[in-house]
Amino acid sequence: MNYDSLLTPKIHDINTFQDFRESLADHAPRIEQIIAELKRDPGRMMLISDLFRAFHNIKGDAGLCRVEFVIPLVHGIETLLSRMRAGELQLTEVLSEVLLLTLDRLEQAVESLSNNASAGSLHLPTLARGLDGLSTLQAEELDPACARLIEAVTGFKHAAVALPDRTRAEAERSNEERSQDLRFFRNMALQLEMRSPLFRGRTARNLQLALATNKAAGGVVSSTQLEAAVYMHDVGMMFLPESLWLKVERMTDAERAQLVDHPAWAAGLLARMDGWQDASTMCLQHHENIEGTGYPNKLSGNDIVPGAKILALVDAFEAVMLKHSHRGQNKSVLRAIAEVNASDQQFDPDWIEPFNRVIRTMMENGGL
Repeated sequence: MNYDSLLTPKIHDINTFQDFRESLADHAPRIEQIIAELKRDPGRMMLISDLFRAFHNIKGDAGLCRVEFVIPLVHGIETLLSRMRAGELQLTEVLSEVLLLTLDRLEQAVESLSNNASAGSLHLPTLARGLDGLSTLQAEELDPACARLIEAVTGFKHAAVALPDRTRAEAERSNEERSQDLRFFRNMALQLEMRSPLFRGRTARNLQLALATNKAAGGVVSSTQLEAAVYMHDVGMMFLPESLWLKVERMTDAERAQLVDHPAWAAGLLARMDGWQDASTMCLQHHENIEGTGYPNKLSGNDIVPGAKILALVDAFEAVMLKHSHRGQNKSVLRAIAEVNASDQQFDPDWIEPFNRVIRTMMENGGL
């Protein structure tokens, strides 16, 4: 298998590339649904055949559209699924994570190319070689090898972790003494949660991750200001049509322009209240990124305050966990953190490292 196309993936024809991009967007939800069903009933041969067919169609579309880097990635998957159809292998938890990780990387690589960004952080050659290696192993060798491949590609060890509890009440937090302002901010955040069942528990999860990341980095940000910013950073979303901020499909340019306004609304409210200037700045900047391509002001590097960099990571992690929920399952913690880490040009590396330590600790302690 030739892995050269994976080193620097290219677009040969923008029109056929867009055709493939749309095709992949159609296949991906079905693949996730099939894998979710197979986890419940690994022996259903019809589902295995459907899964093989879906990946095979992606490979065929890639060939027709000259999106060549896709083919080496799907080749190893096809061999694994062929052996599953023959009864030689069975879908396990860790193997399913490899299949889903491959799907994630395909989607991320396509998005990177469409934005003229590098796909180097996705480690596509490592993944393709690993998949080919897995396809030759005996059943008893497969799970350990899958775990090693996941760690090689993502930097995280595989662990059978549960998804975050999205129904947990916040009694332990609401009983703590808060200032009147913080109680108000928290109530605003909970109002946002009520707009969708997918958001339930979001405030508690985001606060825990933000405060723990700040602590892991030495507590350089005021925990009180950071807490206020966690509560308020997305409150501006409530002033947008729900059809926009709960939208599953790709946004139009006009819709995206509306979305850009939401950080300023929360920031403006905080700026008008005595003592919350730092939290206001964090809210305003939480969609800026270190390369200067974020919004609303296209700030970069050290022009972005540390608290906003923490918020950006926490917000992105939560968004990745939920963005595919319409496909019938949320992303696992492993897949979510791997996707965030692959966006290394978006986030400050000085904050990714403590954030990763927090996630690893939570995974090891069963806290996610």
